[in-house]
Amino acid sequence: MSVILYGIKNCDTVKKACKWLTKHQIEYTFVDHRADGLDPAQLQDWLEQLGWEALVNKRSTTYRNLTEQEKATLGPDTAAALLLTHPTMIKRPLLALDKKLYLGFKEAQYTTLFAPQ
Repeated sequence: MSVILYGIKNCDTVKKACKWLTKHQIEYTFVDHRADGLDPAQLQDWLEQLGWEALVNKRSTTYRNLTEQEKATLGPDTAAALLLTHPTMIKRPLLALDKKLYLGFKEAQYTTLFAPQ
């Protein structure tokens, strides 16, 4: 099982997800997309799988600090460039589990995802 958690290390929700995974003895790799940077091809894959509306965190401080022009023109053609420039706008955590992607952290969802088969 391949488990990768993407996010930002000082995000409270990411911390909760990391704590849950550790508590349940699930080995995972953590990638801080602010510190480590984003791979444009990987971001494009995320956008194709999840859609830009799901991936963009409109409640983030970074989003709120965008210019009105940037907000008005945000869409499928502009999301990738904006997220590469502002990786903190990506909804987090983003869990990659065996090539499937899950946004956010909900304990019930993780319990189901990692239930013994």
